[in-house]
Amino acid sequence: GTCNYILTEMETTGRDFADVLKDAQDLGYAEADPTFDVGGIDAAHKLAILATLAFGTEVDFGNVHIEGIEKISATDIAFARDFGFKVKLLAIAEKAEGGIVQRVHPALVPAGTPLAAVSGVYNAVAIDGDRVGHVVLEGRGAGEGPTASAVLSDLVDIARGLVVPPFVVPAARLKAPAKALMDAHESSFYLRLRAVDRAGSMAEITRALAEASISIERIVQRGEPEKKGGEGRLPVVFITHRTDERTMARARTLLAKHEDVAGTPLVIRIEDGELR
Repeated sequence: GTCNYILTEMETTGRDFADVLKDAQDLGYAEADPTFDVGGIDAAHKLAILATLAFGTEVDFGNVHIEGIEKISATDIAFARDFGFKVKLLAIAEKAEGGIVQRVHPALVPAGTPLAAVSGVYNAVAIDGDRVGHVVLEGRGAGEGPTASAVLSDLVDIARGLVVPPFVVPAARLKAPAKALMDAHESSFYLRLRAVDRAGSMAEITRALAEASISIERIVQRGEPEKKGGEGRLPVVFITHRTDERTMARARTLLAKHEDVAGTPLVIRIEDGELR
């Protein structure tokens, strides 16, 4: 619930990450050292357990791809809103060719979907089953009340002598997980960068993306150039067509070295398909 609270506050107030994080700490939603929360590590721990429950495989935290929300800015959230999305931290486990992909990262989720509607300290779990279809469970995920309730529930089970395998079946019967490669995952991407404000810079950047096999759906430039060292920096956002992780990573590396790009571009995946 910590990350969702921060992202919701950033969306509704227009404040940036560091400012809202301080509020979350003051309210008890974030720890004094918030690294596990905002870095996506806590969500990754929970995802590894949920993947075991869902697929009957051994817990495989080491194979979880993890990104946090520290680099998300109020600018990104405003752009996402204009595109018809909300920014959420997602933890996804899914069967893919070759095994199970486990990933935690910020994502753009279409506004109006159940996951986009989850706000504040609430969490949601979305399940897709072959018979049950799409199911969404929602509840508070941060704060003293929900935490105390979960701990008390475990203590009551212990006091009653209720002992069951934590993963429904004995650990010895769990299957070794097949590790699908994250590089093969495909999606559209939100790509934000700061371009040098000079004639021809945008043409050079789009040419570099084309050479990296990135197809562009939309380009948006907003606001006045940021002045730094006598040169302006234009905030520019690209929405790409679907591509794989390997291709996008290569394009991001090339752009970070490009003379017309200031700093390392920010990449956010767009989840607009099966997650609903």
